[in-house]
Amino acid sequence: MPVRQLPEQVVNRIAAGEVVERPASVVKELVENAIDAGASRIDIFTDGGGRRRIAITDDGSGMTHADLALAVERHATSKLDDEDLLHIRTLGFRGEALPSIGAVARLGIITRHAGEPHAWSLTVEGGVKSAIMPAALGQGTRIEVSDLFYATPARLKFLKTDRTEAEAIREVVRRLAMARPDIAFTIAGEERAPVTWAAALPGAPGRLTRLGDILGADFRGCAIEVRAERDGVTVEGFAAAPSLTRANALGQYLFVNGRPVRDKLILGAVRAAYADYLPRDRHPLVALFVTLDAQEVDANVHPAKTEVRFRNAGLVRALIVHALKEGLAREGRRTAANTDGAAISAFRPSFASRPGNWDWRRSPSYPVSPLPSFEGSAAPAFAEREQSAFDVGTPTADVRFDEAPAADLLDRPLGAARTQIHETYIVSQTRDGLVVVDQHAAHERIVYEKLKASLARNGVQRQILLIPEIVELDEATVEKLLDRAEELASFGLAVESFGPGAVAVRETPSLLGKANAAGLLRDLAEHMAEWDEALPLERRLMHVAATMACHGSVRAGRRLKPEEMNALLREMEDTPNSGQCNHGRPTYVELKLADIEKLFGRR
Repeated sequence: MPVRQLPEQVVNRIAAGEVVERPASVVKELVENAIDAGASRIDIFTDGGGRRRIAITDDGSGMTHADLALAVERHATSKLDDEDLLHIRTLGFRGEALPSIGAVARLGIITRHAGEPHAWSLTVEGGVKSAIMPAALGQGTRIEVSDLFYATPARLKFLKTDRTEAEAIREVVRRLAMARPDIAFTIAGEERAPVTWAAALPGAPGRLTRLGDILGADFRGCAIEVRAERDGVTVEGFAAAPSLTRANALGQYLFVNGRPVRDKLILGAVRAAYADYLPRDRHPLVALFVTLDAQEVDANVHPAKTEVRFRNAGLVRALIVHALKEGLAREGRRTAANTDGAAISAFRPSFASRPGNWDWRRSPSYPVSPLPSFEGSAAPAFAEREQSAFDVGTPTADVRFDEAPAADLLDRPLGAARTQIHETYIVSQTRDGLVVVDQHAAHERIVYEKLKASLARNGVQRQILLIPEIVELDEATVEKLLDRAEELASFGLAVESFGPGAVAVRETPSLLGKANAAGLLRDLAEHMAEWDEALPLERRLMHVAATMACHGSVRAGRRLKPEEMNALLREMEDTPNSGQCNHGRPTYVELKLADIEKLFGRR
């Protein structure tokens, strides 16, 4: 077949196939143009999921008669001062959006520049332009796109339902609205009720207001501000507390120089920063904004401009990890259970679900249950940094406190211990409420942080067993453990082969005391089965530390003395990230006295 020049209309439709994938792509391109035009308000209307109609109005600078004539030509743009594609400071720059849309749909443009006596209008249908005509409009631009893909009917078969396409449009607008909280957005259509996000104040408070409006009150209530800067690269934004998570990574919003992007490098950095806080199947909510010199990032690597390439990708990743870890450590004792009234709200359904809308305030026979008895024996002495913390000690007769708590302890963040219930939870009293602590989860985090600190300082202290402990396992598990023996040794766990299907444990970390070697090795082998060579050594070592911490912690079901409970609370206050255990669960729940009084009708 001979080589031939394609007709202009076919060329335009091929280009449109790269730029206009679905109605949401049209909205993205047109809203980006409005933002680049300096708009302070953008209104978006869609019909039929954008398939039948898309209308976008802005109050930006508008276009002159001459600009309008060129705007619908291919590769015509006002956003590049020269031919340097590494100096891009606008969202759009390719000059393909309007001609691509006009090639596959009916496109109508009305625009007015401040220097023009009136507005001008132009239509493009299937790539054919009309004459420019006078029109009526205030300053700004109004663009209408109707009958999308009428010129390429085959593309219609690949669209989803109207509801799905409408939701994709809303997601595009949400991301752009997060990037520009200084611009007011309104999105409306027959699919759902109109939504308006008012322009917010500049700075971090305004950004958090916009993020809260879009991501919800839960995010606003537990958002942690993060910021880091190095070598001209700035990372800032907000990250949710570790106990507010989702089952996928769709709640991670990333922006580079104001451009919403999806970047595997940044997603990997977020996952690494949260690795010590979340279960493996949960993902955090974050909104991160990376700002750097335009020449340090290439935005021209994807037709839809949704991906970027960094010149110094390692620096960007390290800065993101540092910013997130610093913010999470700073707010280490915060959990979703302690913010935004989540703990108190968990009590309300039990009252509301009583049959007949029962109201205790109107009932003459309000049922009163006897208080549970907390009598029993308490066992091991909890010492702050000694192996004796895990030894069984002399039991006490009663875990109730007869004397009043010390005033100085009431002013501590986690208060003064008052009792232990179900041999699992410590109840402490603060100046303005009470705290319920999961003793195993709390001590698990303490041991984990000690292991990490010891490893970073001078290696984990180990204890040599007088008689090596022989652990029988299947041969495949033994091979996995022996292959990682060097990594285990760095944490003070020395294992060696003891014939087929068995290993000998000769040394264990001192911090763990008398550990259950068999259970520990089985759990370690399960984790190692999920590792691959792509997982960094540091992360593999932290998995080992987390598993060891779980086995070396005060277990649920162990009775503690009053001084042991207070010692654990003080350790929590001095330990980074003590608000969550290694698996992402909260270690304590705080109930404010004012909220408790509301539950009992005292307020």
